[in-house]
Amino acid sequence: MKFRITPINGGVCAVDGIYASGVNAGFKKDGFDLGFIRSDEEMDIVYTFTTNKFQAAPIKYVLNNDIKKTNFILANSKNANAMTGIEGIKDIEEILGFLNENIEVKNPIMSSTGVIGVRIDKDKIKAGIEKFDFNEKNSDKFAKSIMTTDSFKKEIAFEVEGEFGKFKIGGVAKGAGMINPAMATMLCFITTDANIPSDEMDEVLKANLEESFNAISVDGDTSTNDSVFLMSTKKGGYEKEAFREALKKVMQKLSLDIVKDGEGATKAVAFVVTGAKDDKEAKKTAKAFTNSLLVKTAIFGEDPNWGRIASTVGASGVECDENKLKISFENVVVYNRGEILFDEETENKAHNVMKKDEFKIYVDLGMGDGKFTAYGCDLSYDYVKINAEYRT
Repeated sequence: MKFRITPINGGVCAVDGIYASGVNAGFKKDGFDLGFIRSDEEMDIVYTFTTNKFQAAPIKYVLNNDIKKTNFILANSKNANAMTGIEGIKDIEEILGFLNENIEVKNPIMSSTGVIGVRIDKDKIKAGIEKFDFNEKNSDKFAKSIMTTDSFKKEIAFEVEGEFGKFKIGGVAKGAGMINPAMATMLCFITTDANIPSDEMDEVLKANLEESFNAISVDGDTSTNDSVFLMSTKKGGYEKEAFREALKKVMQKLSLDIVKDGEGATKAVAFVVTGAKDDKEAKKTAKAFTNSLLVKTAIFGEDPNWGRIASTVGASGVECDENKLKISFENVVVYNRGEILFDEETENKAHNVMKKDEFKIYVDLGMGDGKFTAYGCDLSYDYVKINAEYRT
């Protein structure tokens, strides 16, 4: 193999010269709710944001200032600073100005997640900034500081070695609900020291989106704050294929963690669609499964109701034919090209597949070579409870 990818500890701080931590600024009763990522020198940065037309103030701030390099990201949970108009942007400017009084920063960025439609408490943010140890390397605290309804932190890091030398890459993400990234509420921060050319950073980030964050859904809702940031210190080695593969591993791991942590979720499911007319129709079909309430509730009930799968295919608008369709729960075929195979024995086998915490549902449309895999979860009673009480 031309390169070796090895898991390491450290999250975003696995990269030399990167610092991160979190404090309690008073947005949560307990735990971290304000964090930072800092670098010794400016990093090249690229990003992709939500397609929701009501983008939050932090996203507007970055786009308005066309930030291409930075050495500091400030992130908070519990308040999205979305639907706050020009005042929301002015609040960011004031907060970042205060930050600069405490530590020299270059083109700082703010990222937020939480309740929509409430002005951010600047005094709490400022008091939290004064608590920071800017030389701390604690990705764990940062990962926890951006959690809202998340039940566990999400971080990963790798060291990549080859003839080109070596580089490190680490990532942190948050997200459990309002997840239907269409570049939810999701944030992702990725750091690396790979000496990747600036013009390739945006290309490789967007190329990996389709099979990671753009392939997941918890509830079909796209947030105002979805953000993925990729930052590089450019102090390490670089090889294009190695970096693409390492970034893919980081993004897929973090995106699948979000699905597994879906609000109230008990199961994570991969919907593997093949045989579509083209990849676009395969994606449309796969995403339809992840967003179907009837499919999601059947998964929660561990009910191999293949009719809901078939109905979703037909309703998705893609080219399909019931005499060419094949549906399987893992290796258990329940419908095959017009033939119903759903007897008592087959139902029991499919039911046993659905008892697992993670499994795959295969759908072959039989119409062409298009393929796509989307990732989703079930819809449980707890999802309703969590979101009914979200602001309380």
